[in-house]
Amino acid sequence: MPSRNPITIGGTCVQPGERATIDLPIARLYTHTEMTLPVHVVHGKKDGPVLFISAAIHGDEINGVEIVRRLLKLKLLKELKGTLIAIPIVNVFGFINQSRYLPDRRDLNRSFPGSYTGSLASHLARLFMDEIVAKCTHGIDLHSGSSHRTNLPQIRATLDNPEVERLAIAFGAPVIVNARLRDSSLREAVIDRGIPMLLFEGGESLRFNEHPINIGLKGIVSVMRNLGMLPKKPRKKAPQPVIVKATHWVRANKSGIIHSAVPLGSLVKKNQVMACIIDPIGDNEEKLLAPFEGIIIGSLKLPLVHKGDAIFHLASAESRQDLEEISDMVLAETLVNGK
Repeated sequence: MPSRNPITIGGTCVQPGERATIDLPIARLYTHTEMTLPVHVVHGKKDGPVLFISAAIHGDEINGVEIVRRLLKLKLLKELKGTLIAIPIVNVFGFINQSRYLPDRRDLNRSFPGSYTGSLASHLARLFMDEIVAKCTHGIDLHSGSSHRTNLPQIRATLDNPEVERLAIAFGAPVIVNARLRDSSLREAVIDRGIPMLLFEGGESLRFNEHPINIGLKGIVSVMRNLGMLPKKPRKKAPQPVIVKATHWVRANKSGIIHSAVPLGSLVKKNQVMACIIDPIGDNEEKLLAPFEGIIIGSLKLPLVHKGDAIFHLASAESRQDLEEISDMVLAETLVNGK
């Protein structure tokens, strides 16, 4: 049986059965220090899909960095069919500065597919498309909440593609959001090339959150098994993820100090009190009510708000039973992880 071909990234050739870490040059800092994009390649001996796993496109979203680190340590990768391309820190500039953005304040995830003659963000996006995406058949991008917000573990995907839907369900996060494509995002650029891709959200920025990290790692392994990249494993029947039909940000109806009444993952009824916003002098209190029955998939952790700030990300489903299933999955995971 003939050996499969090697894979070449950034001029480095990785042979079947080998692993390599490749540093793709991006640009120098004004200190003359060279900045590179770290890429780890696991090139299996046997043919199979080529999957990229990317994290920290927003430099302060570090849960994905830990997910990738744990993934690359798995002994199970010795049985890999196909190729895993892991990019734990895409926005290295933002990661160093503990910032969502690049030094020019551009959002890398609004800069795809990019150009080598554009901004630094555009250049980095083009490099990622040419050296990573162009070599792959599938992709998973890892994110966390931003701006003092935390997200319930969830998959965001375009479910009009049957393979994307199949992989989204295989991932096993409590919630699947049938999310529209954002202009100039990585997901849009990858989907435009006909490559199935999932986006995982979980936890908050600048923190390691064990619950979403565990779900993210298990989800990636599950997708790889589904793709035939890793051996199938008999497992107990797990609860099916629920596809939510719509999401809505509930915003502060006044400025003040917010006291939340419902935690992340809570099932709330229409007109239920979600939080109270109180004037710091203590004279005025405003209740924040749920506009519809749903599950909280994102919430603000900072207790200081201005009128109009997004406080709770509320998702609705086809039925109350679907919402209860999400809540039960969240409760079960919380008990397992002890937090």
